Amino acid sequence: MQVNGTEIEQDHRLGRIRLLDEQRVNLDGFAEADPELGMISHLSPYDPVPSWVVADDGTVLEMDSTPVDNFDTIDEFIVRYAIDHTEAPRSMAMDETDLARMIVDSSVPREQVLRVCAGLTPAKMARVVAMLQPVEIQMAMMKMRARRTPANQAHVTNRLDDPLLIAADAATAVVYGFRELEATVPVLDDAPAVAVGLLIGSQVPAPGALTQCSVEEARELEMGVRGLVSYAETVSVYGTEQVFTDGDDTPWSKAFLTSSYASRGIKMRLSSGAGSEVLMGQAERKSMNYLESRCVALAKGIGAQGVQNGGIDGAAITASVPGGVRELIAENLMVMLRGLESCSGNDSLVSESTMRRTSRTLPVLLSGSDFIFSGFGSVPAYDNMFGPSNFNANDLDDYLVLQRDWGVDGGLRPVDPTTLESMRRLAAEATRAVFEYLGLADFDDDHVEAVVGAEGSKDLPETDGVKVLSAARMIDQSGLTVLDVVTALAETGFTDLADRVLGMAKARVSGDYLQTAAIFDEEMNVLSALQDPNDYRGPGTGYRPSAERQAQIDAVRQARSVADLVKEQATFAQPDRLVPAGPARVGDDPREVVIGVSPAFGTKLFRTLSGMTIYDALEQILAGLEEEQCVPRLVRITDSIDLGAIGKSAAQLSGSGISVGLQAKGTTIIHRRDLTPLSNLELLSVAPLITPEMYRLIGINAGRHAKGATPAPMRNAYTDEAITARYHTKVVSMVAIERKESEHRPEGDRTHVELELTR
Repeated sequence: MQVNGTEIEQDHRLGRIRLLDEQRVNLDGFAEADPELGMISHLSPYDPVPSWVVADDGTVLEMDSTPVDNFDTIDEFIVRYAIDHTEAPRSMAMDETDLARMIVDSSVPREQVLRVCAGLTPAKMARVVAMLQPVEIQMAMMKMRARRTPANQAHVTNRLDDPLLIAADAATAVVYGFRELEATVPVLDDAPAVAVGLLIGSQVPAPGALTQCSVEEARELEMGVRGLVSYAETVSVYGTEQVFTDGDDTPWSKAFLTSSYASRGIKMRLSSGAGSEVLMGQAERKSMNYLESRCVALAKGIGAQGVQNGGIDGAAITASVPGGVRELIAENLMVMLRGLESCSGNDSLVSESTMRRTSRTLPVLLSGSDFIFSGFGSVPAYDNMFGPSNFNANDLDDYLVLQRDWGVDGGLRPVDPTTLESMRRLAAEATRAVFEYLGLADFDDDHVEAVVGAEGSKDLPETDGVKVLSAARMIDQSGLTVLDVVTALAETGFTDLADRVLGMAKARVSGDYLQTAAIFDEEMNVLSALQDPNDYRGPGTGYRPSAERQAQIDAVRQARSVADLVKEQATFAQPDRLVPAGPARVGDDPREVVIGVSPAFGTKLFRTLSGMTIYDALEQILAGLEEEQCVPRLVRITDSIDLGAIGKSAAQLSGSGISVGLQAKGTTIIHRRDLTPLSNLELLSVAPLITPEMYRLIGINAGRHAKGATPAPMRNAYTDEAITARYHTKVVSMVAIERKESEHRPEGDRTHVELELTR
């Protein structure tokens, strides 16, 4: 086919297939299950058969069909440190179905399940979890998570490593409710400056948020020793020995590093996640679920208090295969079954499809987890140096509404703009003061203002990258510690903030927050598996938001009352433009068309759902009638808010028997005297989409009906928008206002009123 002389290949796809091909879900990669590559979510034919064979003297001879002589380092470590040898004979002898039912059964205490699962090998646990349906996994998570109170973790990063923006974004995250904040850097040497900004900003709205700067392990540990960060989670473990070898690691080296963090009072969890072995080309034909079961067992043996898993960087790989998303949440459950803190992934963008991203998130939100995200991108996706998260700053309102819709605690709360601005300003100013006091860098007032108002780093002026790098190197080389930051805050007038930062340093001494699943609440109380144990035992038990917390969840900033609508509508009032002119009469002019308007039209309501004022809508209808040489007359119909009844009453007053009914929300109708109220000549029911041209055509068509002609009827506009979701709450308020205006009149005084529109 040629268009303007250019040959264009004709698209022979069916229209419906073309429509589907344009959807964002088709940007995702999908793969057929392929056990040879390890591209299989559960139960690869090459997964080992669960086994536990022990000699009379207690020596383990075989685990998961592998004789002791063939153990790799992972097998050896798991056998030595991860499996409870006392429980193993009984646990391994249990039927897999019985185990699965015990895990799900809310009447079986969590402690009993933990005791039994302590004796399960990786293969046995993987097979049991693979039996569970998605809702059963959720039911198990309700019972098995370590901490009673859910929480959430945020990514706080930016492309420029700007420490003031880091601080402001950290304050933003905490004021929204995040209790852990994770940063990383595009320039490794910038890390100390970023860590200081993150530390200061994290304590501005409330004390107790934990922070980490995710960089190379030795440097991260050094910053932890100096008190600039308070937790770590990027110590990775893998399910095959070769991937460990590729990283110059072993389970023993990871155990040593874990103890190094913990011995210095730094909370620490391991990271794993299905898909990493596949990406490294060393999945050994095993299922993702089985390999992750090995990783979780390693974490237990290593002595970490928790695990960050649920796909993580390999989430999209896992989600590409059948059952992959179910595998991601099953990973989280396996962590809980080992009695560890679950930091439930959800931090890597799993799909281009909003629906798939939400389907990944919703089960964890509904069942609850120690951390529902291991990295909600609280900054814009373009500033997230980990890569876009599954949810980012632009998704905060959606997430808050999801909490509200289901009445569950997802760890976050709505924030009013005034509070948000003040927190960002305080964080930026305090960080600037610390950097100046310590001689690290100077930032001017314009920079602070830009940071406070910024969406992200794109809104900042050109930044001197060397300034940040120089400051970071000075921190690094000077041996600066958290006590220097405390001193700088106190000396520059930020005494309350200095006390909060010092409080975080003091907490390192007691070490209470090293307990499994520990966080601080905003009163610096430790919530953990010890002080805040999960006590779910079925309906009526376990965590429920307090009345105060539920009120926070419910109070999204978009919610509006009838009073709010009245106040908003009043700003569009034009006094003296719509003037009462006495009781309505029956007309006798055959060219007359009565425009009947609703009770609150021009008294309490002044703007339609399309954004037009009621005056503009009226003028368009009047112009259309005048174009047809008809005589318009305005009447307020006072005894009904129903558009059909308004149109019918107006038609009975009209000399031609033809009327236009118009509600304040903008819905309009053409009616005729002899029709029943629910019948009509034309109806434009989707008020938000009615344009000035459409109102004018309604007037033209009403005039043609009055003259006995048959015009081409007006059609509602095409739309694929969620009109009802967007406007129905406003409609409810407008209808309530209309009804009150109608019913406030005494029964005997509901005479329709003539109106005049002044121009």
